Amino acid sequence: MSTAVISRRGPRTPPVERPVISNTQLAMAAVIIAELMMFAGLVGGYLVFRLRTTVWPPEGLPRLPVVLTALNTAVLLASVLPMHAALSRVRADRLPEAGRAATWAAALGGLFVAIQGFEWVRLVRHGLTLGSSVYGSAFYVLIGCHAVHVLLAIAFVAGVTVLVRRGRLDADHHAPLEMCATYWYFVVALWLGLFPLVYLY
Repeated sequence: MSTAVISRRGPRTPPVERPVISNTQLAMAAVIIAELMMFAGLVGGYLVFRLRTTVWPPEGLPRLPVVLTALNTAVLLASVLPMHAALSRVRADRLPEAGRAATWAAALGGLFVAIQGFEWVRLVRHGLTLGSSVYGSAFYVLIGCHAVHVLLAIAFVAGVTVLVRRGRLDADHHAPLEMCATYWYFVVALWLGLFPLVYLY
């Protein structure tokens, strides 16, 4: 009787082994490497101008708001917590909580960009523009490029949040959120390098 049961079930299929690194992780790694190469070129150009100038910033141009930007850095750094929480919640199939956490991460990123925009308006009013000097152009190109990446990350989070809220992601299928979180961590880590270089050095 047991033999009949075994024959009815048929041979067991071996469990599917997941690769150590998924295709989505490889794709995101390629994107981040390309972004790092681009920012390496921008930072290299910035350092060339910085090291050739004895007075930085040049006389007659406003100094950068270090205290405000330090507080803004804390805002961006704090966004890592809800992003990590969103990833943890979706892995536990707690989708509503994951959606709320991702929304908080995007909101903090938006606040970071808004404060930066306020900072730039004040700098422009004090004479620091893209065409005012090499100092101004180097500052706006490097920091502006990072701001664009934060906006792209916010759009990425917003799109993934919609998928979470519609139940398109779950504990077994959440690669878009993993990619989004990885890119978000990259943008935050990049700023932690740019802030001391541009504002403190």
